[in-house]
Amino acid sequence: MVGSGNRERVDIGVFQHLAVINVNPERMRDFFSYSSFVWESSHLQSSHDFGLQKISFFLWILTIMTFEFDGEKYSQASKHQKEWGNRIISELPLRGDETVLDLGCGDGVLTAQLALMVPNGRVIGIDASKGMIETAEKQRKPNLVFRLMDINHLDLPEKFDLIFSNATLHWIKDHNRLLSRVWEILKEKGRIRFNFAGEGNCATFIRIVEEVMKEKKFAVRFERFEWPWFMPSREEYAGLLSRFTFREIRIWEEEADRYFADAEEMIRWIDQPNLVPFLPLLQEENRLEFRSRIVERMLQETLQEDGRCFEVFRRINVFALK
Repeated sequence: MVGSGNRERVDIGVFQHLAVINVNPERMRDFFSYSSFVWESSHLQSSHDFGLQKISFFLWILTIMTFEFDGEKYSQASKHQKEWGNRIISELPLRGDETVLDLGCGDGVLTAQLALMVPNGRVIGIDASKGMIETAEKQRKPNLVFRLMDINHLDLPEKFDLIFSNATLHWIKDHNRLLSRVWEILKEKGRIRFNFAGEGNCATFIRIVEEVMKEKKFAVRFERFEWPWFMPSREEYAGLLSRFTFREIRIWEEEADRYFADAEEMIRWIDQPNLVPFLPLLQEENRLEFRSRIVERMLQETLQEDGRCFEVFRRINVFALK
């Protein structure tokens, strides 16, 4: 828990707190930059309520479709996601000649690991974010390609021996549709191996975001907001998978609680990817305050006496054999 001394320092404000914990001043600008949000409409300025309503509605439509991420910043903020993914990949019993699909490849680092494990096979990594794919392209190999594609609209002629996904599928709201398409493109005796956020994941962050969204200054901007994540229980996901005649199904929950090394590491994680769905709905002049409110409260509630920051992580693991 946060000690009284630490709480006192946090209460003076997030900007001053960053100075107290010796964050490089040149990096403060990165913490408060929104350059990764490339929503063209969010930069429009209008004093007319009707115009703002049109912009708000347009951004809401985009929010329930796909989100744009900064692949380079994600690479710096995704240490724990890569730890989970590397462990899962190391346990995969691959021959070396399989065809593999990575759903939500992100910066491509884990997809490249998969490609190394199938030197006589082929790997395709897909992601709906142009920023992620641009970063992932640096990992391209003779047996590895990346495609800009929304998981909600899988359009691939190939069939796969393995469909893999790590720390992505909680961004997909309709898993009935997802699993139907996965079933269609999975070879006979093919396998799926998923790891994504489950019920109770990021409990502190989610509670704080929900509370800040309800504050008077921000509430009107989130009236049409649709929650971006699907985080089921094991029982709920077992029900979804039971519709398909897999030879074998295993689903298990995992406690993956994490201590971020310091406030800086946690703030990077808050920015990429967690705040991406929220900031574009706000007027530009309110984004910094919204973000600052969340960062400051997260520091208040998660900062430990040793300088680390604690957050709850709950994962759903899925294995199925067709």
